[in-house]
Amino acid sequence: MASIAFLGAGNIAQAIMGGLSGDNHELYAYDPVPACRDAAAAIGATITENNKDAIEQADVVILCVKPNVVPDLLVEEAASLREKMTISVAAGITTQTMLSAIGDSAAVVRCMPNTPALVKAGMTALFATPGVSDSQRDLAQTILSAVGKTLWVTDENALDAVTAISGSGPAYFFLMMESMIAAAEAEGLDADTSRQLVIQTALGAANMAHSSDDEPAQLRINVTSPGGTTQAALETFESLGLPDIVRKAVNAARVRSEELSQS
Repeated sequence: MASIAFLGAGNIAQAIMGGLSGDNHELYAYDPVPACRDAAAAIGATITENNKDAIEQADVVILCVKPNVVPDLLVEEAASLREKMTISVAAGITTQTMLSAIGDSAAVVRCMPNTPALVKAGMTALFATPGVSDSQRDLAQTILSAVGKTLWVTDENALDAVTAISGSGPAYFFLMMESMIAAAEAEGLDADTSRQLVIQTALGAANMAHSSDDEPAQLRINVTSPGGTTQAALETFESLGLPDIVRKAVNAARVRSEELSQS
């Protein structure tokens, strides 16, 4: 059992708290927004008067505040954070920025979760600084595993590519679903039928990819009959340059993540 402080109690923090709430962890939280404090309290967190009080109660501190808030918070609470493991979910805030404020030997984990964490189906990549012990790594992984899958990266720069794929990725799939729903309606289906068909198809395809030993490329081949309807659609996607569009979109997201990290 660990004592965990959440600095910021918005959606991602609430998702992590919810995943941990049945595991006998002691949860503490502070957020300046009353509605966020109320939501955290409803999950089972003890609400503190300020960030410092939350930190002092905890073994692990999770930074769930907006990225622009992080630098000032680190300076204000550096002394309290120095003896804790600090996990940051703030996009664009590098571990070097954090270590410069807290101390070079501090235990800092930077991670990039995504919004499906809200339904315990998230994908979170983590990076640890040298000050993080093996037991602390295990604890960080346990905490983030409460809201989905986790993996470690050994190069912090890889988090920019992670952001472009899994961090921003849910929006790409939502756009595809949105476009397919609109296309279904254009073909004469009503809105509710279109929505059900698209969302269940997306869910089924994801489940197949997750459970199959075959790569997505092979699954695509398996469902594509020569000269059939699927081939007609896929050839249209190819002729319009969908694979190149996806590559360019992911690259743009990665570049923007790098820019945010350097600003």
